[in-house]
This record gives sequence, C-alpha cells and structure tokens, in this order.
Amino acid sequence: METTQTTEGGGGGATGIAAQMEVEAFRRLFPLPFYKRHLLESVRPDARALDSARDTTISLGPVASADGSALVKIGETTMLAAIKLEVMTPSKERPDEGSIVVEFYMPPICSPMVRPGRPAEVAPVISKQLLDVIRSSGMVNLKELCLISGKASWIAYLDIYCLNADGSLFDAALLSAVAAFTHLQIPLVSVTEEGRVFTVSSEQEEKTKFELVNKEKRKLSLSSIPFPLTCVIHEDYILVDPTAEEETVMETSITLVLDTLGNLVSIYKPGGVGLASTEIMKECITRTKRRIQELKTILEESVSVMEVD
Repeated sequence: METTQTTEGGGGGATGIAAQMEVEAFRRLFPLPFYKRHLLESVRPDARALDSARDTTISLGPVASADGSALVKIGETTMLAAIKLEVMTPSKERPDEGSIVVEFYMPPICSPMVRPGRPAEVAPVISKQLLDVIRSSGMVNLKELCLISGKASWIAYLDIYCLNADGSLFDAALLSAVAAFTHLQIPLVSVTEEGRVFTVSSEQEEKTKFELVNKEKRKLSLSSIPFPLTCVIHEDYILVDPTAEEETVMETSITLVLDTLGNLVSIYKPGGVGLASTEIMKECITRTKRRIQELKTILEESVSVMEVD
C-alpha cells in the first residue's frame, strides 16, 4: 500500500516537472505565442496585471565617498547613482551657472548580453537621454551651482552604474539620478586671500580662518522633477514597466517622461513598428501620470527614512 502511494507521488512529481519543462521550452521557442496566451487573460507571466509596474525601492546615501548617491531597484533592474562635485571656472557665456556631466555604465556583470572589453552600445545613448532630460526638465537650476560669479562654480559629475539589467533601464537610471540629486549635500567652500577656492570638510569648518562662501546653500532646490515610464505594445495591448524579455518579444517600445506638474518632458521611441493609434499614446500618458504618483511617494518615503536615520 505504502509502495503504491510512493510510486504515484513520484510519478505525479515527474509529470509536473515534465509539464513545466514543456512550458519553458515553448516559451523559449515561441515567445510571442506564449505571451499572447497571457495577454488574452490580461495577465503577464510574472503574474502582474498589464498596467502594473514591478516593486520599486530607493535607498539614499549608499556611497559614503560621494556628495550624493542612491540605489534604485525596479524589479530585478538595479542602478547605483553617485554624484561628485568639483570646483571649476564657469564659461564666459554663462558666468553664473555650473554644469552637469552624465555617464551611464553597463559593466559585464549586469547582463550576459554585455561582453567584457566591449562597451554596451546602449550606454552612450542612455547617457545622452539622461542629460537631455535633466537639462530640458529644469529640475536643477544651474545658477544654484554658482559659487562666485565668473570665478567659481560647481561641476556635478553624475555616474550611474547598471548592476543588473532586466528591462526599463532608462526608467531606473533616471529615477536613480533624481534620487541622487535629492540626496546631494553640497560641500562647504572657502576662498583664500589670493582668491583660490577650496572645499572645507566638516571637521575643518570650525578651524578655518577663511569665510565660508556657501554655508547657507547646502541643498539644491529641485523643481519640475521628471519621472519616466516605459511601455511595450503589442496590437492593442499595453504593458508598463517591461522586463528584458518583454522588451525583446513585443514589437513596439516607448518611453515617456513627465514632470511633477504633468508637463511632457520627452518621448523616446526606438525603431520598430509605429504606434497603432493616438488612443494608445493617450493611454500611455495616462499610465505615466499614474506611475508618477507612485514614484513621488516612494521618493518621499526614502527621504523620510534618511532623515530619521
């Protein structure tokens, strides 16, 4: 009796494993038909609804040596952003402004698609997109990076490292940039009698004999903060926050960036099939506005946690 039950249990387990292997084989060989079966049920293979983003977390200040930093996770996609400020001489054309430099990195550890010794082709594209959005949104007032008009201002080096790439890379990268600027603490600066500008550490603050230039100006006043959402589209189906697999399978991808006032900052659509209708675009914008509220709340909560700590 016991032997019979054991055999049946083992047989059932083997059958279950075999069925699972068949599903995975079908998924790999016929990815689009596999996804179509799920789309008909308005659900995705990871059990999300079509309009649901993955769990998103923001941790501020993970890099102690940076002036501002953030670790962002959207599902398995993970980004580490760090900002380092250095004093520079402003340009003659903009003597009252600082500047921002953005670099996006995809090391081989982030994806099997990235080969050692070969920079990922998408990295410079995302770098340019990030800089364009940060500038055009007006999130950072470059005049706030000025120390002494015509003589000294800050240049902010923003480096973003993709630690794990599983779709929606630009979304996670921009969110990490926004979070890093939110966390940014501007170093103290003093000027010598000869006019040389130098930074002052917190330990040196009470000891320095020179007047501090920016004692009351340690944080940036961020405004019109841009938030992104990537959607992939198949026929009339819209999937928000796609995984890497979904981005590969679906025929159309579009990334929208709106600011906190609801203004459209940018639309990015790589090659592929064009959008089927303006209704789909309107629906993508509606879902982006909904996502903005989620991301604002997550960012505010991360700031609150940082202040408590």
